[in-house]
Formats: sequence, C-alpha cells, structure tokens
Amino acid sequence: MTATVPLLVETLFPNGISHYLLGGILIGLGTAVIYLGTAIPAGASTFLESTLSYVSKLSRFQQPKFIASRDWRVVFTLGIVAGAAGYSLIAGDFGWTTEVQPWRLFLGGILIGVGTRLGKGCTSGHGVCGVGSGSSTSIANVAVFMIVAVGVAQLVMALGVSP
Repeated sequence: MTATVPLLVETLFPNGISHYLLGGILIGLGTAVIYLGTAIPAGASTFLESTLSYVSKLSRFQQPKFIASRDWRVVFTLGIVAGAAGYSLIAGDFGWTTEVQPWRLFLGGILIGVGTRLGKGCTSGHGVCGVGSGSSTSIANVAVFMIVAVGVAQLVMALGVSP
C-alpha cells in the first residue's frame, strides 16, 4: 500500500506537486489578508456586480455592500489576472493552452455564471473562504459543486465528447 501512494501521486501529478502546494499557500494567505483587512470573504463572483456599480444606476448594483467593496475587488481581480500572467511568463507557458472550442468555453462561462448566482457565490468564495471558516452552507455548496462536476465529467467521458 505504501508503495502505491508515490506511484499514484506521480501518475496524477507528473510535473510534481510543489507548485500546487505553493499556489494553495499563496491563495490561503491572500484570502486571510483580505479577510483580516476588510472582514469580507474574498470571493470573486461579486466582482462583476460590484464593478457594474461604477456604471449602472440600477438599484441592484447600487447596494452599499457593492459600492463599499468595489475598489478592492477590482484590485483583487486584477491581481488574479496579473498573478497568472506573471507566473505564465516566468514559467514560459504563456498563451492559449486549451483545445476546447470557443463556443464551449463561452457556454461553460454562462453556466458557471448562472451557477454562482444560484449558489450565492463561487468556488473561491465557498471553497476557500467558506470551508476554511467552517461555514455549513459553504461546505454543502462545495459538496454539490464536486458531485455535479464529477457527474458531468463522467457523463462527458461516457459520451465520448472531446475538446
């Protein structure tokens, strides 16, 4: 049994796990800093609504919680993009790295957007912040995310769908 664990890790992570570990540590530290500095969980799905509060006069986007947090949410989201771009440039893997058809990416993005609204948050908010703080709602949401993701992946694989 002990000999199979390293083989399983090597099979699942052929490039090693150190960069995943480092990324997880940095995500954890980042969410802790944001929470300690703002007392608001650092989920990314509220970014769109808080950003729309700059340009839309609709009452939905003019909620005090959006206006109060929109500046740091823009910086937070730009930091996500800049961090990924910086890592890609340093690692030499910059550019488009998927074979998935653009229409499927678009449809997936729409479904994820709808899901984050129905679930009242995204995987970063529920998965990193909510589970980390012991929220029973977030734990339930993450369980649903994972069950649906595994089920859809199995269905797609069984149907023979490829990128």
